[in-house]
Amino acid sequence: MKRIYFTLLAVLVLSSNLPAQTPFYEGKTVNIRVGFTAGGAFDVWARIIAAHIGKYIPGNPTFVVQNMTGGGSMIAANYVYGVAKPDGLTLGVVSPGIYIQQLSGHPEVRFEWFKYSWIGSPEKTDRIFYIRADTPYKTLEDLRNAVEPPKCGATGLGTAAYYFPRFLQDAFGLKLAVVPGYQGAADANLAIEKGEMQCWCGSVQAYFGSEPGRTWSKTGFVRVLTQGGQKRHPNLPDVPTVWELMDKHKTSEIYRRVAKILVLPDEMGRPFFGPPGIPADRLKVLRDGFVKMMADPDMIAEAKKKGLEPSLMTGEEVEALGREIGTVPPEVMQRMKPLLEK
Repeated sequence: MKRIYFTLLAVLVLSSNLPAQTPFYEGKTVNIRVGFTAGGAFDVWARIIAAHIGKYIPGNPTFVVQNMTGGGSMIAANYVYGVAKPDGLTLGVVSPGIYIQQLSGHPEVRFEWFKYSWIGSPEKTDRIFYIRADTPYKTLEDLRNAVEPPKCGATGLGTAAYYFPRFLQDAFGLKLAVVPGYQGAADANLAIEKGEMQCWCGSVQAYFGSEPGRTWSKTGFVRVLTQGGQKRHPNLPDVPTVWELMDKHKTSEIYRRVAKILVLPDEMGRPFFGPPGIPADRLKVLRDGFVKMMADPDMIAEAKKKGLEPSLMTGEEVEALGREIGTVPPEVMQRMKPLLEK
């Protein structure tokens, strides 16, 4: 009996001396692949998150932002889906609008939108369309009679910067020349400043939250002609929404349904995700850390200082919304396809 007692005592002593299991992320580096150039809202958010989320992940890993541009963030989306290892050490942030390219069967797509490992989104967005104020166009309707269609910069086909002005063009009979190929908002805005382009479709959050939008809003360098939210944004009380304009012009039901699909990616905002198949325990760690980070007073203060509007959407909520917006009736998809092509 004494022998059993001492054996058990020895086991307990040895067990108490064993080190606690090392967290997976201890000593690790997590790369965040951003599908756009530095300076745009996607990039700014990625850098804010990289600076704060590490302290909420057991093991306190280092987060590093890497810009991977091309195809309106298509290259980054394909990379995270098909190249990056599903080990929880590579994340991505791309335009959620590119899911539409998957729905329309674009050959460049190498991902299945709903199979990503969703971490969360820090901000919902609202679409806006603006044009240089030195053009003669005071309202969206003025563009119906443009003698020379103004040039609107855009990123890749299938991104909101491309398909939203194409939707406006189609639904309201506007005369626009949409020019894709810009790597991000910063490049397109520089082209507007130089006079190479006259208009752009971005988000109200990026417009008021980063340069040159903040300066432009104060100086009146550009004029916002419409916004995509269901309600007018508080900073743009005099700018009509697309929904108001569709009511005004008695736009057909098919365009209303198309509009609903096209603005839904803005509800996802700027979602962060990993490759499919990240182990469930690591995905939970990342999701929990993301939620905690979004309540961090220092993170909130930094985001607001940059003019951003923190608005948490959890990974589970992003995943659910992704499934919802993936169901597109064939007749709506048929109407959408021309908006995604040159």
